[in-house]
Amino acid sequence: MSLARTIPDMLVTTYLEMTERAQFQPDSADDIAGNVRVMLMEKVDVPFYRFLYDTVGEQWAWRDRRLLSDAELMRAISDPSIRIDVLYADGVPAGYIEFAEQGDSTEIVYFGLRPRFTGRGLGKYLLSIGIARVWDEGARRLWVHTCNNDAPQALSNYLKRGFRVYRVDEEPMPDRYRV
Repeated sequence: MSLARTIPDMLVTTYLEMTERAQFQPDSADDIAGNVRVMLMEKVDVPFYRFLYDTVGEQWAWRDRRLLSDAELMRAISDPSIRIDVLYADGVPAGYIEFAEQGDSTEIVYFGLRPRFTGRGLGKYLLSIGIARVWDEGARRLWVHTCNNDAPQALSNYLKRGFRVYRVDEEPMPDRYRV
């Protein structure tokens, strides 16, 4: 199901980083109700990953991973530098966060919730759990980029968790996001 929305003419991409754990401002998760947990995707499962990617990213015009064959996607997400944590709410996959370790730096590659799980505080909870795990594993720098084509609350969530903006780019909206 495609959700109709207006695609902007310009793509504004904001790059953010945390360079030390002391910057991290976790969410207390006091307002989260129900049975919620985050689990590492220990075994790569391409169809399940596609389900997550498609249901989280469809409304935001995520296209990059849709263009990959199953074999290409399997190689990408089974790389040892990739970590995928899945959020479950009442036993149902609600969203995920994907990290890529690149030397001393770790990138949040994809992060989001399925539409029916937004507005419940689950995004700040998942982001906080993911960030804490990455710092616990020895990250020295954590970074992410978001754009005006992502969820409207994404940038605010990153800033509230302690990320700082280090670059903003503007370009005409790529055609692949207009489909």
